[in-house]
Amino acid sequence: MPSAMTKVSVIRPARKTDAALLARLINAAGEGIPGFIWSTMAEGGETPLQIGQQRAAREQGGFSYRNAQVAEVDGEVAGMVLGYRQPDPYDSDGIEELPVVVRPLVELESLAPGSWYLNGIATLEEYRGRGIGSALLQAAEAVARQSSAKAISLIVAAENSGAKRLYERNGYRPQGQRPLEPWPGCEYSGDWLLLVKDLN
Repeated sequence: MPSAMTKVSVIRPARKTDAALLARLINAAGEGIPGFIWSTMAEGGETPLQIGQQRAAREQGGFSYRNAQVAEVDGEVAGMVLGYRQPDPYDSDGIEELPVVVRPLVELESLAPGSWYLNGIATLEEYRGRGIGSALLQAAEAVARQSSAKAISLIVAAENSGAKRLYERNGYRPQGQRPLEPWPGCEYSGDWLLLVKDLN
C-alpha cells in the first residue's frame, strides 16, 4: 500500500504494454461511459475491458496509447492522462448517429476547436490524494504547449465536485454546459461542463 508521502517517480509516454491499465483508467476517468460503449461492441464472450484494451493498443484514434502519458510510482503505473489536439474547424456532422450519452460531450468539444483536449485523467484508487492528478495535469499542459495549442479543454460532470475543484484551482474556467444523458451505472445527474484554460 503506498504511503501518504508517495511521490511520482516519473511521468512517461504510455506504451502498448500499458493498454490494459489504460482501459481501466480511461473508464474511471470517463465515469463508466467507455465501459458502457465497449459493452455494446463486445462479441464472442469478450468483456468490455478487453475491448477497451484492444482500442488502447491501437496506433491511431483518440483513445490510443500514443496519446497517453502515465505516472509511475516505484516502477508501478499509478495514473494516466490522455489528450490530443482538436481539429479546427471542428466537424460535428453525423452527431445524431452517435450514442445518446456521447452527443452532449461532442457538442461541448466542438465549442473549443483547435484546443488541446484532455480526454481523460485518472489515478488508481490506492494512489489517490497524493498529488499524482496534479502532476499529470501539469504534464498534459506541457504537451499542449509544445503542440502550439492556445488553450487546453476538458469536460467534467458538474456534480463531480472534487475533480471540478482540481481543475478550477489550476485555472480552468467554464465555457459551456449541456444536460448529462444518463447511462447504466451513472452516478451523476445535472450537466456536463466544458472547462477551458488559456495557454498564452
